[in-house]
Amino acid sequence: MKYKFLKNTCYILVIICCCAMISCSKNVQYLQSNNLVLNDSGYFETRGLNYFVFSNMYDAAFDDSKVSAVEIIHHGIRTATNGDVRLNSAPGQWDPLPVFVERKIDSINNRIEITLNYPKYDFTYRLAGEARDGAFFLSVITDQPIPAALEGVAGLNMEFFPPVFWEHSFVMDNRGGLFPVSAANSSKIINGQAEPKSIAEGKKIEIAPDEPLKHLTITATDDNKLQLFDGRTRQQNGNFVLRTLLPAGKTGKIAEWRITAETQENWLRTPNIAHSQAGYLPEQEKIAVIELDKNDKPLSKVSLLKINNDGSVQKILTAKPKVWGIYTRYNYLQFDFSQISETGIYAVEYAGQRTAPFPISSDVYERVWYPSLDVFMAVQMDHVFVRDAYRVWHGASHLDDALQAPETNTHWDGWRQGKISGKYKALQHVPGLNVGGWFDAGDFDIQTPRQQTIVDDFTQLWETFGTDRDENTINQKTRYVDIHVPDGKPDVLQQIEHGVLQLAGQVNAFGHAILGINESHLYQYRHLGDALTKTDNVVSNPKSDPDDRWAFTNRSPILNYGSTISLAASSRALKGYNDALSREALSLAEMLWKSEHIGKSEEMPQMWGRFNPAEYVKTLECRAAYELWISTEKDVYKNSLDTLLSFVINQFDRNIDFLARIIPLMSPEFKEQIKPHIKQYAEKLAEIDSQNPFGVDITERGWAGNHAILKQGFTNYLLRQSFPELIDIKYVYRPLNYIFGCHPYHNLSFVSGVGAQPKKIAYGNNRADFTFIPGGIVPGVRILKPDFPENRDDYPFHWSENEYVVDVASEFILLVNAVNSLSK
Repeated sequence: MKYKFLKNTCYILVIICCCAMISCSKNVQYLQSNNLVLNDSGYFETRGLNYFVFSNMYDAAFDDSKVSAVEIIHHGIRTATNGDVRLNSAPGQWDPLPVFVERKIDSINNRIEITLNYPKYDFTYRLAGEARDGAFFLSVITDQPIPAALEGVAGLNMEFFPPVFWEHSFVMDNRGGLFPVSAANSSKIINGQAEPKSIAEGKKIEIAPDEPLKHLTITATDDNKLQLFDGRTRQQNGNFVLRTLLPAGKTGKIAEWRITAETQENWLRTPNIAHSQAGYLPEQEKIAVIELDKNDKPLSKVSLLKINNDGSVQKILTAKPKVWGIYTRYNYLQFDFSQISETGIYAVEYAGQRTAPFPISSDVYERVWYPSLDVFMAVQMDHVFVRDAYRVWHGASHLDDALQAPETNTHWDGWRQGKISGKYKALQHVPGLNVGGWFDAGDFDIQTPRQQTIVDDFTQLWETFGTDRDENTINQKTRYVDIHVPDGKPDVLQQIEHGVLQLAGQVNAFGHAILGINESHLYQYRHLGDALTKTDNVVSNPKSDPDDRWAFTNRSPILNYGSTISLAASSRALKGYNDALSREALSLAEMLWKSEHIGKSEEMPQMWGRFNPAEYVKTLECRAAYELWISTEKDVYKNSLDTLLSFVINQFDRNIDFLARIIPLMSPEFKEQIKPHIKQYAEKLAEIDSQNPFGVDITERGWAGNHAILKQGFTNYLLRQSFPELIDIKYVYRPLNYIFGCHPYHNLSFVSGVGAQPKKIAYGNNRADFTFIPGGIVPGVRILKPDFPENRDDYPFHWSENEYVVDVASEFILLVNAVNSLSK
């Protein structure tokens, strides 16, 4: 009887809940017509819907980044991109792009018009976006018929991100289908290249009609037809593509789409409670930042909950959140619970939303860096076999490194080989380069400046904190790495050794540092999977079509001083661990120094010319002099350091990380000399609080800025050690809070595998599987112009938001150890 009573009660509760859901759904109204306005920020807007029309340009460095042309932001998510004339039905990253000419905004007529050009075909056209009659109209206008070479080739495209539309349907002219989770259509060969066949064709398409929050209706308003393609048959980062071929022999408006989006009346974006997914130290500042839709009315209460051992939940603190104000497109509140220091598990609750649990404890940061050193750095190691229990991350890759790169004007990764002046001819094998080094990022090249940074970071880690964690087996002789199998040797020293082997190998081979080693074929650069399978690991005959990577060997003072710094510093760390390599590193560092003071190097390749080259060289020369002086105690280096320091101090903002590091070893007079600069810097830190609600310096240009945020955090740590009265400790903690989830767009930890809710999809070398590498750190939130912060958690292929870059991990490890030293 008891069971029957409970069963009937459950039935009643289900019926009540279902009725409540039906009642709520009836109260939600969706609009089919869009009352768009062209706002002061230069894009089309209505509640729950935006259209960007070239608010962001194509990426000059990396071509098609899927963040440009005409884009749709629908209920807070960017669902479509790349609305423009393209020459492929499913364009890849390196397929032809038009050249931007002009952008005109006509606010009176609610119209934006872009002029673009394909120079190769002498084809100029205008792309117009216009809001009228309850819809958005996208049209292509030409003064001349399209060139014959583009007939049947050029088309008006728009791309739709696949994860947004998985599990949803489409209807083309009353014929329905499903958006597939993986590519499931046919291909054909066009001009020697595989292209997808269309999934559907017609005049009108309903996209996701089953989900009002994503539902779009697109109609070809003229005699043209629509075609739907699945670009993932050509590349894993392909999208669903809607396309209309441009008609031949016509001028004026030759193609037009009418686009409407179903929008929820009075839609409000769900509040994002940004906080540290890793937790907080008892003594540190604790501020949760609540990100609200600009139309949302702030509530008067936010609460901190404590989750007790028995599972009960207790309100520890309830307060009125502080209104910070508008940043980008959102309104922000702040909830300061710094007064709570009792150890335990907590959550923040606002407007019925509760965060994931997080700890307050004295050991919250003790282990958060382990995955980055143990797993991510190991996975990024080139020229070795990497095992992780049952899993093999990759085999011993690129043992056929490397061929002298031929003289080229451009390379798809932005590299350039200038005039070859060394002893090796173009495509001749260069011995000694198939050792050490780390994969640069989500791809597999070796970029020397990043190798230098990692060696510098880990040397500083060893010298400053004595970090002696041993979790991996690393054997250079057998080229074997076994993750989570200790071998009795500090992993940090083994990683330093791995980097020095590559840097020393370059100098031994060429007599100077080089730009790095990169793929010789585009298909290799796009390679996903085991790096071992990218080349045959056999030194190739240059008369064949070798698959060996190329060594880009331009000589540069920036590269030479960079390796001088790394080799000189690492020689100290390697003493007593690998004495022979320590002596070699210091000898090579001194040789590079002498070579730079005998003759001039070539200019730095443009891709690294971020600053005035002459000034940048001077600052690096000063840094090199410092490391050589510390390693040798020779007067020649101390004299150079003293001579160059005044210039470096005058370039204070650029060199603050270096100056902060050397203060303890310099004279009291030096400390007093730079103190006014530190005061000004502290004032700038305080000003950040008025620039954004997160209290860190968020870049609003291009690539997301986690690397700079982490670097600034460690610099603040060093400065606080020397000037505790000037640098508030909160500026050391805040960068970690930001990285662990207290940032815009969502509240996921940017460190894969770390925190209650971390990034689980990222741009690593396993990105095709929509997964992650533990301990990898993504670039973070990119601010898409003019006001849309984004870090996609459903789509790994935006490198500017989600690509692991190897030296970000070393910066992260360094900062966490700094914070741990403070807490101890």
